[in-house]
Amino acid sequence: MTDTVLSKDDFWARLQAARKPAFSGGHPFSNAWKAGQLSKAQLGFWAMQHYYYIEEVTQMFAGLLMRLPDLDARLHMLENLNGEEFPERHPDLLLRFAEACGMSPERVKNAYNAGEVLPSTMAMRSWTYELATIRPLSDSAAGIMVALEGQTPTLYPHYIEAGRKMGFTDHELAFFHVHVEADEGHEEHGLEICSRYASTRALQDRAIATVGNSARMRYRMLDGIWDAVQAMSKKQAAE
Repeated sequence: MTDTVLSKDDFWARLQAARKPAFSGGHPFSNAWKAGQLSKAQLGFWAMQHYYYIEEVTQMFAGLLMRLPDLDARLHMLENLNGEEFPERHPDLLLRFAEACGMSPERVKNAYNAGEVLPSTMAMRSWTYELATIRPLSDSAAGIMVALEGQTPTLYPHYIEAGRKMGFTDHELAFFHVHVEADEGHEEHGLEICSRYASTRALQDRAIATVGNSARMRYRMLDGIWDAVQAMSKKQAAE
């Protein structure tokens, strides 16, 4: 291992490259969604899992906001945090999509108590909390803003297109629309913040690893969902 600090351009390139092997857009579940091969019930199950994952994202981002020492980083995170709540809360938009899939808001909200939240979904939410609250700030920016938010502008347009073909309205697909628009600049801000706080080669190497690990965590969450919806299909076929 070398102690030579990477240039900003090289560091950014390696951060982005670390996300590619586990890019969620290449997951079998995403491919099935894009191909229109998932039922509304299966998409509703995804929405239930994703709701649990993002339900407390405002609290997560608030924890990260309090740790940031410089004003411009705090202002960006504050903008990010406000976007999660206004003009409409993102979890509420996801409930709207779930309901359009035939999944009642009450079932989605009660999924944890009913034992319907998958262990991989719980792990994803816990991982995001860890990134926001106790990891080095360079890890936080890399794992959340680069690895996770950086995926949605290229992933969700495919979900929107497939959703429209299934008959969903743009009102029902609003959760995906707002993330395509809102997350477009988050990756660049994340790269900037990450490079600011990763002041040593050791922190740079750790941030690069965190991007890969964070992307893999999200991929494994989709593994759990994919396994569950395939089991749903087999059960329905047997009945």
